[in-house]
Amino acid sequence: MEKFQENTADLSVIKANLQNKNWLIACLCAAWCDTCGAYRQQFDLLQLQHPDKCFAWIDIEDQADLVDAVDIENFPTILIQHEENIIFFGTMLPDAGQVHRLLKSFEDDLNQQLEQGGKAHKPSLTQDVPDTWNLRQLILNSD
Repeated sequence: MEKFQENTADLSVIKANLQNKNWLIACLCAAWCDTCGAYRQQFDLLQLQHPDKCFAWIDIEDQADLVDAVDIENFPTILIQHEENIIFFGTMLPDAGQVHRLLKSFEDDLNQQLEQGGKAHKPSLTQDVPDTWNLRQLILNSD
């Protein structure tokens, strides 16, 4: 079966994917950022290795309503959210391999915790995120 690459910048595609996927992996960036532009293809291709996850390329200016509650200080900023829990939010080197390893680590930890009958713990975030901010819900509630 051939893998299909979704458009990670189309909010309607992202919203449809979130309906049936527990994971949201978002890159918060800006169109004027050369580093983000160079990273975009790597990020988009990463979804082929993780077809069970929703990938989103969020431009902080074009989609400011989704991110106005958080301070984006550097690019690229990566958000990893499982269901309603933000597991990671912070600046990373523009390296899809690093995001892939981080995803596998979080997924393995979550599976181990669930197998042991526990709940997933909330790791510390590298940037402050308001308790009420939930990118997944903001996307699902967008028009």
